[in-house]
Amino acid sequence: MDPDKIITGLTNELAVELKTISKTKDINEKEAHSRIIKNLCQSLGVFFDLMSEMMPYDHDDDDLDNEDIPF
Repeated sequence: MDPDKIITGLTNELAVELKTISKTKDINEKEAHSRIIKNLCQSLGVFFDLMSEMMPYDHDDDDLDNEDIPF
């Protein structure tokens, strides 16, 4: 599967759940939605951690030279 599609799907589901929980009045339903939100956030965290491990920031690859800095 394409990671971009998975991340997009997770963020869309997260947005839906956040809207739903804001409109929910019943405490039991709020708890259920909060667990779903927690799971979606943890799933997104897995992808973000994986991406940060695969593409670490390298200070040597900066496009800016010292001459480009105006101060």
